[in-house]
Amino acid sequence: MKIPRCKGTRDLMPQDMARFRHIEGVFRDCCLKWGYEEVRTPTLEYLHLFTAAGTLTPEMLGRVYSFLDWDGWSGERVVLRPDGTIPSARLYVESLGQRSLARLFYVENVFAFADPALEARERWQCGAELIGSAELRGNIELILLALEVLKELGLAPVEIRLSHAGLFRGLLSMLNLSPEEESEVLDQLLCGDAAKLSKVRDRFPTLEKPLDLLFKLKGDSLSFVENLKGILAPFPAVVSSIDELAQVVAVLDALGYSHCIDLASVRGFEYYTGIVFQFYSSERKVGGGGRYDELIPLIGGGDVPASGFALYIDELMNLALPQAPQATVGERVLIGVEGGTLEELKGCFELAGLLRERGYVVEMDVGRERKGFRWLISVSKEGKGLLFHLADESSGKKLAETSMERIWGYMEAGR
Repeated sequence: MKIPRCKGTRDLMPQDMARFRHIEGVFRDCCLKWGYEEVRTPTLEYLHLFTAAGTLTPEMLGRVYSFLDWDGWSGERVVLRPDGTIPSARLYVESLGQRSLARLFYVENVFAFADPALEARERWQCGAELIGSAELRGNIELILLALEVLKELGLAPVEIRLSHAGLFRGLLSMLNLSPEEESEVLDQLLCGDAAKLSKVRDRFPTLEKPLDLLFKLKGDSLSFVENLKGILAPFPAVVSSIDELAQVVAVLDALGYSHCIDLASVRGFEYYTGIVFQFYSSERKVGGGGRYDELIPLIGGGDVPASGFALYIDELMNLALPQAPQATVGERVLIGVEGGTLEELKGCFELAGLLRERGYVVEMDVGRERKGFRWLISVSKEGKGLLFHLADESSGKKLAETSMERIWGYMEAGR
């Protein structure tokens, strides 16, 4: 008698593995070039990692594979990890908490109950986490890293959908609810259930108008965000969130990336606190992420901000063709900005892209560690243009140029 595979699972055939390894190789190569380090967490985690801190919505917790570890070492209830970010945060707290900044990436599978006819119970993810930086340009770094991976895989164009979890949290903060009530209502907003959303509107009539705006309005420009700020002016608790969204939109516009502002796209993860972003290709969602500043404090790691994203390998395998991944080599470069203007940020990310294309490992200065780099570059506004300040840590030489190409030429000559 033939024994079939479990429903909701899949076998990876040789041609599938070629695609899988290509995606994995491209992702690893890009992450290493951006200064990220690879980690891998256990398939089994304690259930209370996902429950004690309230990190997942009740709907998601109801779909995890959990069982009592009777014959194991713990005697506690364990789960097959349903998410990659939370175990990575646990890894940081347990083993890397002495670092002020950690750039981590992983390629792992996650597990959740689902309708076998519609979804897989086991999924593979490529994930990256930037832990220790509260800088908004850290979110931009993650978005650009994900877009670089998708571009290298031949997925173009990619639609970026942007939102901000602070909009919903800000509205709830105005209701003077207890922490338990606020968490319950937030769960209802994030679950995507129309019936539960209707109950929230009925219970809190003052939220009906702003919630309708947040769930229905979409746009694709900075002017849309500015208009949204005007519409939501009577709700001051959301203004800072709209300002952050505007800053991200401005940088993406300056760098030439198209996007859609879809405020309802924040649904699904309670641990998001700031900018949320998702990626679509050929009308398929291929990844997403955002800022989760409250997650690490909730699991005992202190007041440590963080952001991250995941790309969905199962979806990418249907879209990307196998090719030989390129090897990663290169000296380490740290690039920062002096004033933080839009022009400086644009120049900063453009120079980083130029150097990565030419084999350098480039990290963005997000306000923490600056050790272990051969080259330090800062970008400042000078008159109507930009000035690039280069320091060679091996020789102590410094210079300033207005041309990215001349900066690169000096670095090549100094190799």
